[in-house]
Amino acid sequence: MRRPLYYYTDSHRAHAPRFGVASIEPQGLPHDGDDRRLHELRLWLSALRPRHALALDTIRPASNDASFRRYFRIDVVPPAEPAARADPSIERDPPAGRRPAPADEGAPIAFDGHASVVAMDAPPPMEDCGPFVHAAQVLHEAGLRVPRVFAADLARGFLLLEDFGSTTYLERLHALAHDDARVDALMRNAVAALVQMQSASRPGVFPEYDRALLSRELELYPAWYVERHRAFTLDDAARTTLHEAFERLLANNLAQPRVFVHRDWHSRNLMVLEADANPGVLDFQDAVYGPLTYDLVSMLRDAYVEWPEERQIDWAVRYWEAARARGLPVAADFGEFYRDLEWMGLQRHLKVLGIFARLHHRDGKDRYLADLPRVLSYTLHTARRYRDFHALARLIERIESAHQAEPAREPMHGTGG
Repeated sequence: MRRPLYYYTDSHRAHAPRFGVASIEPQGLPHDGDDRRLHELRLWLSALRPRHALALDTIRPASNDASFRRYFRIDVVPPAEPAARADPSIERDPPAGRRPAPADEGAPIAFDGHASVVAMDAPPPMEDCGPFVHAAQVLHEAGLRVPRVFAADLARGFLLLEDFGSTTYLERLHALAHDDARVDALMRNAVAALVQMQSASRPGVFPEYDRALLSRELELYPAWYVERHRAFTLDDAARTTLHEAFERLLANNLAQPRVFVHRDWHSRNLMVLEADANPGVLDFQDAVYGPLTYDLVSMLRDAYVEWPEERQIDWAVRYWEAARARGLPVAADFGEFYRDLEWMGLQRHLKVLGIFARLHHRDGKDRYLADLPRVLSYTLHTARRYRDFHALARLIERIESAHQAEPAREPMHGTGG
Protein backbone atom coordinates (compact mmCIF):
# COMPACT_ATOMS: atom_id res chain seq x y z
CA MET A 1 0.00 0.00 0.00
CA ARG A 2 1.55 3.31 -1.14
CA ARG A 3 1.31 6.33 1.18
CA PRO A 4 2.27 9.95 0.50
CA LEU A 5 5.36 11.13 2.33
CA TYR A 6 3.28 13.44 4.54
CA TYR A 7 1.82 10.28 6.12
CA TYR A 8 5.03 10.02 8.11
CA THR A 9 4.96 13.58 9.46
CA ASP A 10 3.92 14.33 13.02
CA SER A 11 0.94 16.47 12.03
CA HIS A 12 -0.65 13.58 10.16
CA ARG A 13 -0.46 11.06 13.01
CA ALA A 14 -3.56 10.43 15.09
CA HIS A 15 -3.59 11.11 18.82
CA ALA A 16 -5.10 7.74 19.76
CA PRO A 17 -3.00 4.57 20.05
CA ARG A 18 -2.42 2.91 16.70
CA PHE A 19 -2.00 -0.84 16.51
CA GLY A 20 -0.26 -3.01 13.96
CA VAL A 21 -0.27 -6.77 13.62
CA ALA A 22 -2.20 -7.89 16.72
CA SER A 23 -0.70 -11.36 16.77
CA ILE A 24 1.50 -13.67 14.78
CA GLU A 25 -0.70 -16.68 14.26
CA PRO A 26 1.05 -20.06 14.50
CA GLN A 27 0.97 -22.14 11.38
CA GLY A 28 -0.53 -25.63 11.23
CA LEU A 29 1.36 -28.58 12.63
CA PRO A 30 3.41 -30.20 9.85
CA HIS A 31 3.42 -33.96 9.37
CA ASP A 32 6.35 -35.67 11.10
CA GLY A 33 7.47 -37.20 7.84
CA ASP A 34 7.98 -33.70 6.44
CA ASP A 35 9.65 -32.31 9.55
CA ARG A 36 12.66 -34.12 11.00
CA ARG A 37 12.95 -31.67 13.90
CA LEU A 38 9.35 -32.24 14.94
CA HIS A 39 9.91 -35.99 14.87
CA GLU A 40 13.00 -35.61 17.11
CA LEU A 41 11.08 -33.31 19.45
CA ARG A 42 8.29 -35.88 19.80
CA LEU A 43 10.83 -38.57 20.70
CA TRP A 44 12.41 -36.30 23.32
CA LEU A 45 9.02 -35.44 24.79
CA SER A 46 8.07 -39.13 24.85
CA ALA A 47 10.93 -39.80 27.25
CA LEU A 48 9.69 -36.96 29.47
CA ARG A 49 6.03 -37.97 29.34
CA PRO A 50 5.87 -40.19 32.45
CA ARG A 51 7.58 -37.70 34.76
CA HIS A 52 5.83 -34.62 33.40
CA ALA A 53 2.40 -36.12 32.62
CA LEU A 54 2.42 -34.94 29.01
CA ALA A 55 -0.54 -35.66 26.75
CA LEU A 56 1.55 -35.99 23.61
CA ASP A 57 -1.43 -36.33 21.30
CA THR A 58 -2.31 -32.69 22.09
CA ILE A 59 0.90 -31.17 20.71
CA ARG A 60 0.13 -28.12 18.59
CA PRO A 61 1.86 -24.92 17.47
CA ALA A 62 1.91 -22.24 20.15
CA SER A 63 3.65 -19.42 18.31
CA ASN A 64 6.47 -18.58 15.97
CA ASP A 65 8.72 -15.56 15.85
CA ALA A 66 11.36 -13.76 13.85
CA SER A 67 14.04 -16.34 14.59
CA PHE A 68 14.44 -20.03 13.73
CA ARG A 69 12.81 -21.00 17.04
CA ARG A 70 9.41 -22.67 17.17
CA TYR A 71 7.10 -23.22 20.11
CA PHE A 72 4.59 -26.03 20.69
CA ARG A 73 1.95 -26.33 23.39
CA ILE A 74 1.26 -29.70 25.08
CA ASP A 75 -1.49 -30.38 27.57
CA VAL A 76 -0.65 -31.76 31.00
CA VAL A 77 -2.74 -34.63 32.35
CA PRO A 78 -3.85 -33.70 35.89
CA PRO A 79 -3.32 -36.28 38.64
CA ALA A 80 -6.24 -38.66 38.90
CA GLU A 81 -5.74 -39.36 42.59
CA PRO A 82 -5.53 -36.87 45.49
CA ALA A 83 -2.58 -38.92 46.77
CA ALA A 84 -0.40 -36.70 44.64
CA ARG A 85 -0.92 -33.99 47.24
CA ALA A 86 1.18 -35.95 49.70
CA ASP A 87 4.03 -36.60 47.30
CA PRO A 88 6.95 -34.47 48.54
CA SER A 89 8.57 -34.63 45.11
CA ILE A 90 5.89 -32.38 43.64
CA GLU A 91 6.60 -28.68 43.97
CA ARG A 92 4.05 -26.72 45.99
CA ASP A 93 2.96 -23.11 45.88
CA PRO A 94 5.93 -21.11 47.14
CA PRO A 95 5.68 -19.15 50.36
CA ALA A 96 4.35 -15.62 49.99
CA GLY A 97 6.97 -13.32 48.52
CA ARG A 98 9.11 -16.07 46.99
CA ARG A 99 8.91 -16.85 43.30
CA PRO A 100 9.31 -20.42 42.08
CA ALA A 101 12.76 -20.94 40.61
CA PRO A 102 13.39 -22.33 37.15
CA ALA A 103 13.50 -26.10 37.57
CA ASP A 104 16.36 -28.39 36.67
CA GLU A 105 16.26 -31.42 34.36
CA GLY A 106 14.85 -33.77 36.98
CA ALA A 107 12.22 -31.55 38.56
CA PRO A 108 8.61 -32.62 37.98
CA ILE A 109 5.95 -30.23 36.81
CA ALA A 110 3.82 -28.79 39.59
CA PHE A 111 0.19 -29.69 39.15
CA ASP A 112 -0.95 -26.43 40.75
CA GLY A 113 -2.93 -25.10 37.82
CA HIS A 114 -0.60 -26.01 34.95
CA ALA A 115 -2.98 -27.09 32.21
CA SER A 116 -0.24 -27.10 29.58
CA VAL A 117 3.45 -26.58 28.96
CA VAL A 118 5.45 -25.24 26.05
CA ALA A 119 8.21 -27.02 24.14
CA MET A 120 10.82 -24.86 22.43
CA ASP A 121 12.53 -26.15 19.30
CA ALA A 122 15.70 -24.12 18.72
CA PRO A 123 17.68 -25.93 16.03
CA PRO A 124 21.48 -25.84 16.31
CA PRO A 125 23.60 -24.28 14.95
CA MET A 126 21.18 -21.46 14.07
CA GLU A 127 19.98 -21.22 17.67
CA ASP A 128 21.52 -21.92 21.08
CA CYS A 129 19.34 -22.66 24.11
CA GLY A 130 22.17 -22.03 26.56
CA PRO A 131 21.70 -18.23 26.73
CA PHE A 132 17.95 -18.70 27.31
CA VAL A 133 18.48 -21.02 30.27
CA HIS A 134 21.16 -18.72 31.70
CA ALA A 135 19.05 -15.58 31.30
CA ALA A 136 16.01 -17.32 32.80
CA GLN A 137 17.96 -18.00 35.98
CA VAL A 138 19.45 -14.49 36.14
CA LEU A 139 16.12 -12.75 35.58
CA HIS A 140 14.32 -15.04 38.04
CA GLU A 141 16.90 -14.10 40.67
CA ALA A 142 16.31 -10.44 39.79
CA GLY A 143 12.63 -10.91 40.69
CA LEU A 144 11.09 -11.07 37.23
CA ARG A 145 8.34 -13.50 36.29
CA VAL A 146 9.99 -15.68 33.63
CA PRO A 147 9.03 -19.22 32.55
CA ARG A 148 10.42 -22.09 34.57
CA VAL A 149 12.60 -24.51 32.64
CA PHE A 150 11.29 -27.99 33.40
CA ALA A 151 13.67 -29.91 31.13
CA ALA A 152 16.48 -29.09 28.72
CA ASP A 153 18.55 -30.77 26.04
CA LEU A 154 20.94 -28.02 25.04
CA ALA A 155 22.87 -30.15 22.56
CA ARG A 156 19.74 -30.87 20.53
CA GLY A 157 18.08 -27.52 21.13
CA PHE A 158 14.98 -28.61 23.05
CA LEU A 159 13.43 -27.01 26.16
CA LEU A 160 10.28 -27.78 28.12
CA LEU A 161 8.94 -24.59 29.65
CA GLU A 162 6.21 -23.21 31.85
CA ASP A 163 3.28 -21.98 29.76
CA PHE A 164 2.36 -18.32 30.22
CA GLY A 165 -0.69 -18.66 27.99
CA SER A 166 -1.35 -16.76 24.79
CA THR A 167 -2.45 -13.29 25.93
CA THR A 168 0.31 -10.86 25.04
CA TYR A 169 0.42 -7.27 26.19
CA LEU A 170 -0.27 -6.33 22.56
CA GLU A 171 -3.52 -8.28 22.49
CA ARG A 172 -4.71 -6.95 25.86
CA LEU A 173 -3.70 -3.36 25.13
CA HIS A 174 -5.61 -3.55 21.86
CA ALA A 175 -8.70 -4.82 23.68
CA LEU A 176 -8.37 -2.03 26.27
CA ALA A 177 -7.53 0.76 23.82
CA HIS A 178 -10.35 2.96 25.16
CA ASP A 179 -9.81 2.13 28.84
CA ASP A 180 -7.02 4.51 29.80
CA ALA A 181 -6.88 3.44 33.44
CA ARG A 182 -6.36 -0.26 32.70
CA VAL A 183 -3.88 0.47 29.90
CA ASP A 184 -1.97 2.69 32.29
CA ALA A 185 -1.93 -0.06 34.95
CA LEU A 186 -0.44 -2.57 32.50
CA MET A 187 2.20 -0.14 31.31
CA ARG A 188 3.13 0.85 34.85
CA ASN A 189 3.54 -2.83 35.72
CA ALA A 190 5.91 -3.18 32.77
CA VAL A 191 7.85 -0.10 33.89
CA ALA A 192 8.11 -1.48 37.43
CA ALA A 193 9.37 -4.84 36.13
CA LEU A 194 11.96 -3.07 33.98
CA VAL A 195 13.26 -1.08 36.96
CA GLN A 196 13.33 -4.33 38.97
CA MET A 197 15.49 -6.02 36.35
CA GLN A 198 17.83 -3.07 35.94
CA SER A 199 18.31 -2.77 39.70
CA ALA A 200 19.97 -6.19 39.69
CA SER A 201 22.44 -5.19 36.96
CA ARG A 202 26.12 -5.96 37.22
CA PRO A 203 28.86 -6.48 34.63
CA GLY A 204 30.09 -9.89 33.57
CA VAL A 205 26.68 -11.62 33.55
CA PHE A 206 25.57 -10.92 29.98
CA PRO A 207 27.57 -10.04 26.85
CA GLU A 208 28.52 -6.39 26.42
CA TYR A 209 26.32 -4.26 24.17
CA ASP A 210 29.49 -2.78 22.75
CA ARG A 211 30.38 -0.60 19.80
CA ALA A 212 30.85 -3.57 17.47
CA LEU A 213 27.35 -4.93 18.14
CA LEU A 214 25.64 -1.53 17.99
CA SER A 215 27.45 -0.80 14.71
CA ARG A 216 26.49 -4.13 13.13
CA GLU A 217 22.87 -3.39 13.99
CA LEU A 218 22.99 0.05 12.37
CA GLU A 219 24.49 -1.40 9.18
CA LEU A 220 21.33 -3.47 8.70
CA TYR A 221 19.56 -0.28 7.64
CA PRO A 222 21.64 0.53 4.53
CA ALA A 223 22.28 -3.10 3.64
CA TRP A 224 18.77 -4.54 3.91
CA TYR A 225 16.32 -1.66 4.01
CA VAL A 226 17.84 0.96 1.73
CA GLU A 227 19.69 -1.06 -0.89
CA ARG A 228 17.67 -4.28 -0.86
CA HIS A 229 14.14 -3.27 0.12
CA ARG A 230 14.02 0.22 -1.38
CA ALA A 231 16.46 -0.60 -4.20
CA PHE A 232 18.15 2.75 -3.59
CA THR A 233 21.81 3.14 -4.49
CA LEU A 234 23.77 5.08 -1.90
CA ASP A 235 26.37 7.41 -3.39
CA ASP A 236 29.46 8.59 -1.52
CA ALA A 237 27.69 11.64 -0.10
CA ALA A 238 24.81 9.53 1.22
CA ARG A 239 27.22 7.06 2.79
CA THR A 240 29.03 9.94 4.48
CA THR A 241 25.72 11.23 5.86
CA LEU A 242 24.93 7.80 7.29
CA HIS A 243 28.42 7.38 8.73
CA GLU A 244 28.33 10.75 10.50
CA ALA A 245 24.84 10.08 11.91
CA PHE A 246 25.85 6.61 13.06
CA GLU A 247 28.95 7.98 14.80
CA ARG A 248 26.85 10.53 16.73
CA LEU A 249 24.43 7.80 17.79
CA LEU A 250 27.19 5.46 18.88
CA ALA A 251 28.90 8.15 20.93
CA ASN A 252 25.67 8.85 22.79
CA ASN A 253 24.63 5.21 23.21
CA LEU A 254 28.01 4.13 24.55
CA ALA A 255 28.18 7.05 26.99
CA GLN A 256 24.91 6.04 28.68
CA PRO A 257 24.97 4.18 32.03
CA ARG A 258 24.99 0.41 31.59
CA VAL A 259 22.40 -2.04 32.91
CA PHE A 260 20.86 -5.41 32.02
CA VAL A 261 19.16 -5.01 28.61
CA HIS A 262 16.48 -7.45 27.46
CA ARG A 263 16.77 -6.10 23.86
CA ASP A 264 13.12 -6.75 22.91
CA TRP A 265 11.10 -5.35 25.82
CA HIS A 266 7.87 -4.74 23.91
CA SER A 267 4.23 -5.71 23.75
CA ARG A 268 4.71 -9.05 21.97
CA ASN A 269 7.22 -10.32 24.53
CA LEU A 270 5.33 -9.23 27.66
CA MET A 271 2.53 -11.56 28.72
CA VAL A 272 -0.64 -10.93 30.71
CA LEU A 273 -0.76 -13.38 33.62
CA GLU A 274 -4.31 -13.42 34.92
CA ALA A 275 -3.56 -14.91 38.35
CA ASP A 276 -0.06 -13.57 38.84
CA ALA A 277 1.96 -10.39 38.84
CA ASN A 278 2.28 -8.83 35.40
CA PRO A 279 4.10 -8.97 33.17
CA GLY A 280 5.37 -12.41 32.29
CA VAL A 281 8.59 -11.87 30.35
CA LEU A 282 9.59 -13.88 27.26
CA ASP A 283 12.24 -13.86 24.52
CA PHE A 284 15.11 -12.80 26.76
CA GLN A 285 17.83 -15.05 25.32
CA ASP A 286 19.60 -12.11 23.63
CA ALA A 287 20.05 -10.14 26.87
CA VAL A 288 23.13 -7.93 27.08
CA TYR A 289 24.74 -5.36 29.35
CA GLY A 290 24.28 -1.98 27.74
CA PRO A 291 22.58 1.44 27.48
CA LEU A 292 20.05 2.20 30.20
CA THR A 293 17.35 3.68 27.92
CA TYR A 294 17.26 0.84 25.38
CA ASP A 295 14.46 -1.29 26.84
CA LEU A 296 12.31 1.67 27.84
CA VAL A 297 12.28 3.15 24.34
CA SER A 298 11.61 -0.34 22.93
CA MET A 299 8.38 -0.36 24.95
CA LEU A 300 7.34 3.26 24.51
CA ARG A 301 8.01 3.31 20.76
CA ASP A 302 6.93 -0.22 20.05
CA ALA A 303 7.00 -1.45 16.45
CA TYR A 304 3.51 -2.94 16.95
CA VAL A 305 1.64 -0.17 18.79
CA GLU A 306 2.07 3.60 18.62
CA TRP A 307 1.20 5.83 21.58
CA PRO A 308 0.70 9.62 21.52
CA GLU A 309 3.88 11.28 22.68
CA GLU A 310 2.22 12.78 25.75
CA ARG A 311 1.59 9.25 27.01
CA GLN A 312 5.12 8.19 26.15
CA ILE A 313 6.44 11.12 28.18
CA ASP A 314 4.16 10.32 31.12
CA TRP A 315 5.40 6.72 31.29
CA ALA A 316 8.99 7.88 30.75
CA VAL A 317 8.67 10.30 33.69
CA ARG A 318 7.28 7.52 35.89
CA TYR A 319 10.18 5.27 34.90
CA TRP A 320 12.69 8.09 35.56
CA GLU A 321 11.25 8.75 39.00
CA ALA A 322 11.17 5.05 39.92
CA ALA A 323 14.71 4.52 38.62
CA ARG A 324 16.02 7.45 40.66
CA ALA A 325 14.26 6.10 43.76
CA ARG A 326 16.00 2.74 43.26
CA GLY A 327 19.40 4.35 42.81
CA LEU A 328 19.77 3.66 39.09
CA PRO A 329 22.20 6.04 37.34
CA VAL A 330 19.67 8.01 35.31
CA ALA A 331 20.44 11.61 34.36
CA ALA A 332 19.47 14.13 37.03
CA ASP A 333 17.74 16.27 34.39
CA PHE A 334 14.71 14.65 32.72
CA GLY A 335 15.26 16.57 29.49
CA GLU A 336 18.74 15.09 29.17
CA PHE A 337 17.37 11.63 29.97
CA TYR A 338 14.63 11.99 27.33
CA ARG A 339 17.13 13.08 24.68
CA ASP A 340 19.21 9.98 25.43
CA LEU A 341 16.07 7.85 25.15
CA GLU A 342 15.22 9.34 21.75
CA TRP A 343 18.75 8.90 20.39
CA MET A 344 18.77 5.30 21.61
CA GLY A 345 15.42 4.83 19.91
CA LEU A 346 16.81 6.16 16.64
CA GLN A 347 19.53 3.51 16.74
CA ARG A 348 16.96 0.80 17.45
CA HIS A 349 14.50 1.89 14.79
CA LEU A 350 17.14 2.06 12.05
CA LYS A 351 18.10 -1.47 13.06
CA VAL A 352 14.48 -2.65 13.06
CA LEU A 353 13.89 -1.26 9.56
CA GLY A 354 16.80 -3.42 8.41
CA ILE A 355 15.66 -6.47 10.35
CA PHE A 356 12.08 -6.35 9.06
CA ALA A 357 13.35 -5.96 5.49
CA ARG A 358 15.74 -8.88 5.98
CA LEU A 359 12.98 -11.07 7.40
CA HIS A 360 11.03 -10.48 4.20
CA HIS A 361 13.78 -10.80 1.62
CA ARG A 362 15.96 -13.47 3.22
CA ASP A 363 13.57 -15.48 5.37
CA GLY A 364 10.29 -15.12 3.47
CA LYS A 365 8.45 -13.61 6.48
CA ASP A 366 6.52 -10.77 4.90
CA ARG A 367 4.08 -10.15 7.76
CA TYR A 368 6.54 -7.68 9.30
CA LEU A 369 6.27 -5.38 6.28
CA ALA A 370 2.95 -4.09 7.59
CA ASP A 371 4.74 -2.53 10.56
CA LEU A 372 7.48 -0.78 8.59
CA PRO A 373 5.53 2.52 8.25
CA ARG A 374 5.26 2.83 12.03
CA VAL A 375 8.98 2.26 12.54
CA LEU A 376 9.79 4.68 9.73
CA SER A 377 7.57 7.28 11.40
CA TYR A 378 9.50 6.93 14.66
CA THR A 379 12.78 7.25 12.77
CA LEU A 380 11.82 10.43 10.95
CA HIS A 381 10.22 11.91 14.08
CA THR A 382 13.50 11.82 15.97
CA ALA A 383 15.79 12.67 13.06
CA ARG A 384 13.73 15.80 12.30
CA ARG A 385 13.65 16.88 15.95
CA TYR A 386 17.43 17.14 16.47
CA ARG A 387 19.71 19.34 14.37
CA ASP A 388 22.43 16.67 14.59
CA PHE A 389 20.27 14.41 12.42
CA HIS A 390 18.67 16.84 9.97
CA ALA A 391 20.95 15.61 7.18
CA LEU A 392 19.92 12.04 8.00
CA ALA A 393 16.25 13.05 7.91
CA ARG A 394 16.70 14.63 4.47
CA LEU A 395 18.42 11.48 3.19
CA ILE A 396 15.63 9.24 4.51
CA GLU A 397 13.03 11.53 2.90
CA ARG A 398 14.92 11.28 -0.41
CA ILE A 399 15.01 7.47 -0.18
CA GLU A 400 11.29 7.29 0.54
CA SER A 401 10.40 9.84 -2.14
CA ALA A 402 12.38 7.87 -4.73
CA HIS A 403 10.46 4.76 -3.76
CA GLN A 404 7.13 6.58 -4.02
CA ALA A 405 8.03 7.65 -7.55
CA GLU A 406 8.67 4.07 -8.70
CA PRO A 407 5.95 1.82 -10.17
CA ALA A 408 4.43 -0.51 -7.56
CA ARG A 409 6.21 -3.87 -7.42
CA GLU A 410 5.03 -5.66 -4.29
CA PRO A 411 1.93 -4.80 -2.27
CA MET A 412 2.19 -4.45 1.48
CA HIS A 413 -0.45 -6.58 3.20
CA GLY A 414 -2.42 -4.85 5.94
CA THR A 415 -2.48 -1.19 6.86
CA GLY A 416 0.42 -1.15 9.29
CA GLY A 417 -1.39 1.37 11.41
